[in-house]
Amino acid sequence: VQLQASGGGLVQAGGSLRLSCAASGRTFGSLRMGWFRQAPGKEREFVAAISQSGAGTYYADSVRGRFTISRDNAKNTVYLQMNSLKPEDTALYYCAASVYGLGSALQSHTYDYWGQGTQVTVSS
Repeated sequence: VQLQASGGGLVQAGGSLRLSCAASGRTFGSLRMGWFRQAPGKEREFVAAISQSGAGTYYADSVRGRFTISRDNAKNTVYLQMNSLKPEDTALYYCAASVYGLGSALQSHTYDYWGQGTQVTVSS
């Protein structure tokens, strides 16, 4: 599976961005999708995940209520809509894919495939 993330950029605090991640190489609908991020000097952290059908989602406490994950299985794409952005959201954002269910979504080692990352920078 190849994952290509896009949509990052520079935005002021309070602004919005929508990240996209296009998948190829395997039936997209069989994959749980997730977003992670890594800020300079920090460990990679879970952001959000969505089940294979899209019916289930899960968010980190730090983004719940501000970020929304969604997917379009017809387009083999997962999205991360980010609203009310804060400077602490600045990081390299990665999309990832897993054959497992939503129950293990927080665990990065359960993801089989990773994209290259897209940079999000939020200025104060």
